[in-house]
Order: sequence, then C-alpha cells, then structure tokens
Amino acid sequence: MISVGIVGASGYTGGELLRFLEGHPQVEVVAATSRRFDGNPIYKVHPNLRDVDLKFENLSPGDIDADLVFTATPHGASLKIVPELIENDVKVVDLSGDYRFNNLEVYEKWYGYKHQKILKAIYGLPELYREDIKQANLIANPGCFPTGGLLASYPLVSEKLVDTIIIDSKTGISGAGVKPTEATHYPNCSDNVGAYSVTTHKHMPEIQEKLSEVGEVKVSFTPHLVPVIRGILSTVHTFLLEDVTSSYVKEVYDEFYEGEPFIRVLDAGEIPRLSAVRGSNYCHIGCFDIDENGRMVVVSSIDNLVKGASGQAVHNMNIMFGFRETESLDMVGLHP
Repeated sequence: MISVGIVGASGYTGGELLRFLEGHPQVEVVAATSRRFDGNPIYKVHPNLRDVDLKFENLSPGDIDADLVFTATPHGASLKIVPELIENDVKVVDLSGDYRFNNLEVYEKWYGYKHQKILKAIYGLPELYREDIKQANLIANPGCFPTGGLLASYPLVSEKLVDTIIIDSKTGISGAGVKPTEATHYPNCSDNVGAYSVTTHKHMPEIQEKLSEVGEVKVSFTPHLVPVIRGILSTVHTFLLEDVTSSYVKEVYDEFYEGEPFIRVLDAGEIPRLSAVRGSNYCHIGCFDIDENGRMVVVSSIDNLVKGASGQAVHNMNIMFGFRETESLDMVGLHP
C-alpha cells in the first residue's frame, strides 16, 4: 500500500485521478489540494465521487506526506512545486508540460518559462519508455495530443518507412480545462469545427522530439476543436518511402504493440471511434489505407482525460511501484 497526494485536484484531470485511484487496492489518497475549494468535500466539485471520503486542502508541497504525488497543475506551476517534492524523496508524476523536453531551449521557446532547476524526468509513455519508468522518481506525463499522435506514428518512424508526418487531430472540449472561455462557450463551439494554433501548438515540438529519437522525421501538427466532451481522434498522413501494402503496415503495428495492455490495433480499413475508448485508458489504432499517390493514413483514438492524461498517469504509477499495470484501469470504453 502506498500513500498518494494530488496537487490541483479540482480540475478535470484531478477528478479523473481520484476516480481511478478510489478503486485501486494498493493506494490510499491522503491529500487532494485546492486553494479555491479548501475545506469542501470532494463530491462538491466532482459529483460522481460521492463515496470519496476526503476534503480538499490548501497545502504547500512540503506539507504533503505521501509516497507519490501527482501534480495536475498549469504549465509553469510545476517548476516551483516539483523540486521540493523530489528533495523530500517523494516520487512525482507531473501532468504539465514542464518536464517533457530533453532540450530545455525548445521548452523555453514554446512555453515561455525558464527552468529554475534541472531535474531528470522520464517521459511517461509506457509503450515506449517502460523500462526507464520502472526506475524513475519523476515522470513527465505526455501531452494528450502527443499521446495519440506518437502512438499512431512511432512504428512507421522506427521502421524507417517515412520521413514526414502530418497529424490532424480533433479534440473534445474538456481538453481546454474546467474554466470556460469564449472558444469553449457552448453556443460558439456547438455545431462547429474550429482549427486553432494551426502551426504553433505547443504539442508539435513534443511529438517532434520523441519521434526524432528513432529516425529523421519532420512533423507538422494542427488541432481542431469539435463539439464533443471527451476524446481525441488523430489522423496521420504520410508518404511511404517503400512500396509496401496496407496489410504489411498493419503487421508492423501488430508486432510493435504485441502484448501492450492498452493498445488495440484494428483491422486494415477499420476506423477507430471516439465512443469506443471514451472513459477508458485504451488507444485504438487503425485504418492503414494507402491511396493511389502513395499516401498512407493511420488513425488513432484516445480519451484525452484518461489515456491522454490521468489514466496514463496512473499507469505510470503502477509501473513505478511494481503493481499490475492494468490495476484500476482495465474498464472498456463507453459505447454508444
């Protein structure tokens, strides 16, 4: 049994962490922090968690007595929180972008924050970095778009089948967080599809850095907001460097992800659905179609709040502490 704290527990990702950890037999949540909701029961903010016997507390990092802390904080905030936790021998899974980059100059360019102290973090995509995660004290949980984009692209790059990746992602509104904005106001986003940050999204260099570890590749990425609550559907467009078939590429993915508990490689021509993974920690990867011009299309679907955030964070925790990897995470998606 381990003790766990959550910094920033009132947001969507904090609520999802609490949902998964509530049913985890090896975990006791001892702290859930929130300045705004200090003293309020958890269910006052997360009404689906009425059985969670815990209240929000306004705690500083040094006051959290736990074996592991999830920091579900805005970009930049974790730079001030995580070092103190690590110094106190607390393991950390950070859900912000603050520790995802090996190249700090790239981080500072795209996020605009200066690192106060360099800490060694392991990128927390279990399918690619499992062995490093086992030994880690600090995990940088991947971004939601990079999770879907990397899982859909990585086998192609690692097999040297492509040198250019174009990712078009459609995301649900919950990815923007709890606080409403003009873009996420219901009358503005309903019955609409909106491209944003078309060439300047912060997740593009994250995808670029990780794919470049296994091959020379150029990455382009554009996200779109669609009027659904949860989910990211990523369509990867690329031109193959070799004359191969859809069935061959599908076999590449089958072999690459063999034994992975949360990856489902679909049949060639089968398109992943958001509803099939909603509420789950699964990633579905499919399509593998090639057009007459040699363009290969691969599609992935994830729940942005689960596989794209909190579920993956719990998966990382399970690996770090030697628990069954699927513990508290093995529910299937909610379809329809």
